[in-house]
Amino acid sequence: MVEPVLAIDGLRKQFGGLVVTDQVTLSVAPGELHAVIGPNGAGKTTLINQISGVLPSDSGTILFAGRDITRLAPHRRARLGLARTFQITSVLPAFSALENVALAVQARSGSSFRFFGDAAAEPALNRPAMAALDEVGLADRAAVPAGHLSHGEKRALELAMALVTEPKLLLLDEPMAGTGREETARLIAVLRRLKGRFAMMLVEHDMTAVFALADHISVLIYGRILLSGKPDEVREDPQVVAAYLGDEIEFE
Repeated sequence: MVEPVLAIDGLRKQFGGLVVTDQVTLSVAPGELHAVIGPNGAGKTTLINQISGVLPSDSGTILFAGRDITRLAPHRRARLGLARTFQITSVLPAFSALENVALAVQARSGSSFRFFGDAAAEPALNRPAMAALDEVGLADRAAVPAGHLSHGEKRALELAMALVTEPKLLLLDEPMAGTGREETARLIAVLRRLKGRFAMMLVEHDMTAVFALADHISVLIYGRILLSGKPDEVREDPQVVAAYLGDEIEFE
């Protein structure tokens, strides 16, 4: 049996009297895109924060590539190959798309963060940066300041920045949030091309994107896993459909 890239068991997080994640157990196989869906307040972002190390867990374990990372700091998890994008874009707006990705290359190498003027003078950084931009469809936007990119292009730029870290697992926290129909379609196409190169965990409200991409889906309701299975199993489960009726989410 193939060892999962990510295996979380009994993960729990409580804020005061509010239990946000409650005994969450799931795994992500190598090359798999595992989607986590659920209504607002279900605990999805908290779960991503626990996996990435932004939030410590109250109990439970997180195994990454067979190693217990439950107590590791976020930067140490990142060094092991755990990469993440955020609900709110996190790029340097005054820097070009190329410079943003080149800085991610520099961070991966362990070099000190420094501002540089002419990106073309850093070939060791720019070669992998340009390759990543090309993979996400932004090669022709390399010289454009990140602040001038469209919202969807900024999402794609974040993906490029994650790619150059050479991840074993990519955590995607609502990458389609705020994107229009055309930009969503482009992001779906990018993620489809990347599928299989490494494992991905996708937290997303856009059910069109989820069912177009996911190999496996876990449904999180009030901090607990209601169901975990193949897309068709989730689509047809009456409990899942009932849980989403109030949120008017359509399974297309």
